[in-house]
Amino acid sequence: MVALGLILLIVGLIMNIPVLTTIGAILLVVGLILNVVPIGGTRRRVY
Repeated sequence: MVALGLILLIVGLIMNIPVLTTIGAILLVVGLILNVVPIGGTRRRVY
């Protein structure tokens, strides 16, 4: 999700399409938040 957001953000900035820039920024932020916040429990199982 982070990679897709970054690609859309760059394409939107290069081609001057504000919709792609907005969607790219939103996906980038959501992807970074999901990478930081643990989902499905706080324990990390190490085997």
